Formats: sequence, C-alpha cells, structure tokens
Amino acid sequence: MRKKQLSYFSLCCLALLSAGLLLTKCTKKGEAAQPAASTENPPALKTQATAFVHPGILNTQASLAYIANEVNNNTNPDRVAAYNLVTNYCDTHSPSNGYKATITVASSAGTQDETNFKGDALLSYALALRWAKTGNSAYATTVKQMLDGWANAFQNIVVGGTNPNPNQGALEASWATPTFCAAAEIIKYYHLPNGQTGGWTTAEDNQFKVFINKLKDNYINNTPNYNNNWNVSQGYAKMAIGIFEDSQTVYDNGLTIIKNMLPLVIASDGSMNGEICGSHNDYVHFQYSLTGFTYAANLAVIQFGDQSVYDGSSSRLLTGYNYQYKLIKGTVFPPCSPSGSPSNPIWPGIEIADRHWHTTETGYIRNLQDPYGLPGGDVGFLGWTSYTHHNVP
Repeated sequence: MRKKQLSYFSLCCLALLSAGLLLTKCTKKGEAAQPAASTENPPALKTQATAFVHPGILNTQASLAYIANEVNNNTNPDRVAAYNLVTNYCDTHSPSNGYKATITVASSAGTQDETNFKGDALLSYALALRWAKTGNSAYATTVKQMLDGWANAFQNIVVGGTNPNPNQGALEASWATPTFCAAAEIIKYYHLPNGQTGGWTTAEDNQFKVFINKLKDNYINNTPNYNNNWNVSQGYAKMAIGIFEDSQTVYDNGLTIIKNMLPLVIASDGSMNGEICGSHNDYVHFQYSLTGFTYAANLAVIQFGDQSVYDGSSSRLLTGYNYQYKLIKGTVFPPCSPSGSPSNPIWPGIEIADRHWHTTETGYIRNLQDPYGLPGGDVGFLGWTSYTHHNVP
C-alpha cells in the first residue's frame, strides 16, 4: 500500500508547530532552582514577563546610582537631608549579634528577639544603602555578616506573652522578610560606578534562600485570612521573595493576594473598617495596609511596568489615601475619632504614593513629615523613602 503524501496545508501546520516549539525554547528564561522544598500552589495569576529586574525590591541600579550621585555631588539639599537619616540610624544602631535558632515573639508587647530580628533587617537595609552611596566595603561586609548570621542560625519562631495569637509568627515573618531581601538584593546585584559589587557569594546566596523559604513556607504561607494588614504584608513579602529567588510562581502568588485584598481592606469610599473606625481604634494599623499595598505596587511597576495594584479596583489604593487625608482634616463621614494623633507619625509609604499620584491629598499627607525615616521608630516596614524615592525619575 502506497503511503499518502502530506498535503500542503498539513506541511504548513507542522512547520508552524515546530517553529512555535523552537521559539518557546529560545525565549523562555532559565528557571532558578528552588533551594529547600517549597510548598507553593500554582498561582491564580500569571504576569507576562519572563525575567526579574535586579536589584528590584523598591530600588533599582538606576535609582540607587541617581540618589548616590546627588548626595555625593551635593546637588540636592533635600536628598542630603534624607540621606542623613540613613547615616544617623547606622551610627546609632549596631548589629544585635543575637542570631538564634528559635526566636520568641509576642502578640502585643514586643520581645528582645523581635527587636533583634526586625532591627537587624532594617540595619542591614540602611547599611546597604550606605554602601551603595559611599562604596565603603566595610558597610557591605557588615550587611553580609548580619544576613549570614540569621540565615545560618534561624530555625523557627515561637509565640509567647500574655493572650498570645498563635499565628503571630506569620506577621513577624511577613514584616522582616522583604526588608532582609531588599538588603540582600543591593549587596548581591548593585554595581558601584567602578564596577565593584558587594561580594555576595554562591554559598551565602544558597543559605539565604533556605532562610527565606523557611520563613515563607512555615509562617508567611500560613497567615490567617483576616482580610487586613496581615494579609497585605503577606502578599508584599511573597512578591519580594519571588523577586529575590527569581520565582515567578511565588511572586504571582503574592501579587494575587495583594490584588484580592484591595477591595476587601479598602471600601469604595476609602474607609477601612477592619483597620480604623472598626476593629482598630488607632491611626497605625490602616497605615500598615496602605504602606504594604504601596510597596507591592512599586515592586510591580519596577519588575514588569505593571500598574495593576495602583489602578486596581478603580484606584482603590488612592481612595484609601484620600480617606487618610479626610481623617487628618476631620472631614470623614460618618465621623471617626480614633485614639492618638491623625498626623504623627506618618508611615513612609506615602512618599512612594505621592511620587506616583502627586495629588493635593497625597501631597498634603506627604508634606506633614519631611524627610521620611522610620515612623516613630516602628520596625515593621523599611523606611528612608525620602532618600530612595522622593522626586526620583
């Protein structure tokens, strides 16, 4: 029996299929191996990009070079004043050397372990910024000593104190991890003008990834569904981890959490009953959510030019900042009078938000405090955004 010849149409289809397969193989970026087993589920959302920008956790090669140049050449007094807050923090804080396998956290009052853990994350970040500005390798060495100290020692978190929330470790991990990652990104990837790097080694990289995967898999992933700042911090942390690990899955999972939380945390009128004038009666908790959302939005733009967090749910994040403006002005309806001051301290997420929108409302809030360092010494989120983001192209 004679074999049938393939039709011209069939040959075309086969050619197109082969070309498609070849193109896929040629354009797909290599996927980094995941140190330590990860328990990620497939994400509900996939972004379009196939590679991550490094450094890319709130700062980039270009932005770090820009701000360093302004301070080194004394061309922007505002930038110099903002950088002085970084140096003041570095000069008044020292590494804890309290690296422990087990750290104890508490639901209300903080513990010394919490101060050491989150404080070292912040100091690592501040020193990384200082190294990127000065090129002094001693600062990079100290950063690596702290990151190595925690990466090599840490095993688990336990919750103590009075009436403890057994899930408190998830929140503490969500706060500290992106700051650790931001510091590590600078030391690993930033190049000084002379080409010098922070000397991040493969061994340090592998151990650091084991460390952040422990925090992610054992704590951050287990954050309860409170639909408040806990989940916002969770999403932001997972986006930062995904960037550092070049894991699209982890990043997308965090972005999905953030986008799902936007309309759940911030109502269409900007009110946040789960954060202020509802379950909490202070001016702090709702700013945790606004800051976490804003930092996540900034990550998405840096990585993929993705405006979806800024624009999501009809610019719900901006609506939240407009509500903060009304709180400060005393014009919210129905009236709301939380305890504490409506304008002091202001969390540094506003600096990034105002750079993006620069409305009357965001500008007013931003100008209540200038420059931004850490809000009242709070160690939940990284600060110094006036140095890193104010009027940075």
